[in-house]
Amino acid sequence: MNAGLLTRLRAGGIRPDDSDDIRLNKSLLMLATGLVCVASTLWLAIYWSLGPQLSATLPFAYQLLLAGNLTVYLYGGNFRLFRSTLLGLFLFAPFVAQWAIGNFITASGILLWGLLAPIGAILCMGGREALAWFFAYAFLVALTGFFDWYLADAATYRNALVPVETSVVFFALNFLAVSGIVFMLLRFAIEQKQIVAHRLADAHRALEQEQERSERLLLNILPGPVAQRLKQNEKNIADGYADVSVMFADIVNFTQVAAGMTPSQVFSMLNRVFSRFDEQAEARGLEKIKTIGDAYMVAGGLNSANTDYTAAIADLALEMRDWLRNQTTGTGVLLDLRIGIGTGPVVAGVVGKKKFIYDLWGDTVNLASRITTEGLPGMVQVDTATWTRLRGRYDFHEPQTLYLKGKGDTVVYRLIGRKDNDALKSIDDVDILLDAG
Repeated sequence: MNAGLLTRLRAGGIRPDDSDDIRLNKSLLMLATGLVCVASTLWLAIYWSLGPQLSATLPFAYQLLLAGNLTVYLYGGNFRLFRSTLLGLFLFAPFVAQWAIGNFITASGILLWGLLAPIGAILCMGGREALAWFFAYAFLVALTGFFDWYLADAATYRNALVPVETSVVFFALNFLAVSGIVFMLLRFAIEQKQIVAHRLADAHRALEQEQERSERLLLNILPGPVAQRLKQNEKNIADGYADVSVMFADIVNFTQVAAGMTPSQVFSMLNRVFSRFDEQAEARGLEKIKTIGDAYMVAGGLNSANTDYTAAIADLALEMRDWLRNQTTGTGVLLDLRIGIGTGPVVAGVVGKKKFIYDLWGDTVNLASRITTEGLPGMVQVDTATWTRLRGRYDFHEPQTLYLKGKGDTVVYRLIGRKDNDALKSIDDVDILLDAG
């Protein structure tokens, strides 16, 4: 036996892609093969030690068949064939041995070993498949009992309290009754275990699906890295960012538009508009922060999805404004946006324990919000830091000085658009792709 065969023998023929059930079944049958081989030799030795000199031919042939079946399996890897032939040997060999020795009494009921076949079938095949093996075992027991009763030598047991015919009948009945009870109990236990296992598997699948839905919901509320930290039970999530571009967009005339609509129409309109904004922001690698009434807040620089996040924010502002201008509300009132952009340091974190929200704080956020409030419909206003970063690629109107509450006189710049027409065309291409999606 070469080294490869020895390795497969130690592993029980188990393959890396085998399921846990298959691994267990292979291990059980390998163990059963070894135990039966040892038992057949030991039983013969005990017979000899007690006097009866039984022939060693049958046990030796049985061991050769077991070893040959095992070798074929280890070389070929056909577990189904190995399982069926092994159970067949377990079933028929005890009956052949009893027929060779004599009857129930002289063979000491050795055919009880045949019960290993239906029990092995329960463990390795299942309750339904095992029924055929048990019926075969029961048939062979009944057949053996019939021939023992038919061929019984009454003279041998003339002085016995119970006639030999009756003894043979009850040998068969006792074997069948005990074997049947053991088989049925084991079959019931295995089937119940399988039912519980299926229920657990279904519950596990449902739990995984629910977990996936929860994670998707969490990712709709929080950025991915923040959601991961929250799942790891990190309690105080607050990060400082040295440079972030923040944009607010307010829908102009929203109150007037909403006054002529039903609540469901107002919701439908806002959902359609903000869903479109979400798609546009995601397409540019930006992070939506929140919506407050008819206001929309988005930021760039909180993740590594887009390193040129200030330009992405500017492009998003122009794209949102131009798209909304072409939308109708059914009331005859046109929609427009006031947009403000600020760039600088912020603090980002999760607020609260229930109904928590991911939000930004800092002077940059306040500046962007107040620029938006003081803006004109259809205008995209930016602070000096944003203008400094974009002035080489974008056109701006002349700077304006606005008085902002809490800030005093503040210089702002009104964004016109990109200087590069090809770049503007790429923005239109993104818009077309979003419409197609």
